[in-house]
Amino acid sequence: MFELSEKQAQEIVDKMMMDIPYNINIMNGKGVIIGSGKKERVGTIHQGAVKALSTGKMVEVWEDGRYEKKGTNEPIVIGDAPVGVIGISGNPDEVRPFCNIVRTTVSLLIEQRNTLEDLANEASRKKAFLELLLAHEGAYSQKLRKEAAAYHIDLLLKTTVLYIKNFTPAEQNAKILLLQPSFRIQEDIWLMLVQNQQDCNLLIRQILHNQPQVLLASGKQEASIAESYRQAKSAMGILLALKPSAQTIHFGEAEFLVKLSHAELTDTLNTTIKLEDTADLLETLRSFINHNCSVSQTSEALNIHRNTLQYRLKRIESLTGKDPRNLLQLFELTYGLLALYK
Repeated sequence: MFELSEKQAQEIVDKMMMDIPYNINIMNGKGVIIGSGKKERVGTIHQGAVKALSTGKMVEVWEDGRYEKKGTNEPIVIGDAPVGVIGISGNPDEVRPFCNIVRTTVSLLIEQRNTLEDLANEASRKKAFLELLLAHEGAYSQKLRKEAAAYHIDLLLKTTVLYIKNFTPAEQNAKILLLQPSFRIQEDIWLMLVQNQQDCNLLIRQILHNQPQVLLASGKQEASIAESYRQAKSAMGILLALKPSAQTIHFGEAEFLVKLSHAELTDTLNTTIKLEDTADLLETLRSFINHNCSVSQTSEALNIHRNTLQYRLKRIESLTGKDPRNLLQLFELTYGLLALYK
């Protein structure tokens, strides 16, 4: 059952008393004052509230007593359960309308907070489930299969994982996430689990539609979701490392490059790291690789003069000790570039 904290109750009292010229008390489900315009009353038991909680009805006090002031005390009911009491000091005929307003406001605030907490709890459960699923090895247990079914995932079906970066789920784009089980794993990264579907091209085109900034990597169709996820994530690393003109990459097409990026081929420091602080040189190296070492095509793609390109290539050689115009040394630079994003 939801319970207001003293801090929440006092904040509500302070805000409501800016517009209502009477003292307001908020009591918890035990009749204890947890928020009041008279701070010295916080922590004491309000007898009118105790009566209101026991009867479930408004209790009006017409005379000041030793432990209570005249006024109205109305239960705050969420669902079918009383969670507290609103009390307003004053002549009941005068304060009764204000009591209804405050009680309604507090009820709405509590229900809103409950909804937000439910959403946060569901998000936490969903995140915990996904982490478990993506780290799982071996056969799926009956318990995990049942939990997956709640997210419309059938663990008996083969799955292709789509790793989507820079996707903006707004308006019509958000509907795409309903086509298959989808999970947000970081601020700008989504996973989509495509089940029992050999060809994902149509779905991928829908995801990319009017989203020029989106990058998408797909794993193979696998019985293990974790395996397809690892493939898709690794393929995304290749896409980020080389930055070709394409927005998509499939693990099956990049498997060699993925394995190359993870291979420990040398004990020496990755020389390509020396280019990390020079964005123009990294861009030049990528473009030179993607355009098959063509000086004319690379300079045209970068919109620079051929002499400028030659200068940049020499700068890369100067910083790394590897000449990108030499095929074998370019291979070393490519390996280093891939290794940066593995």
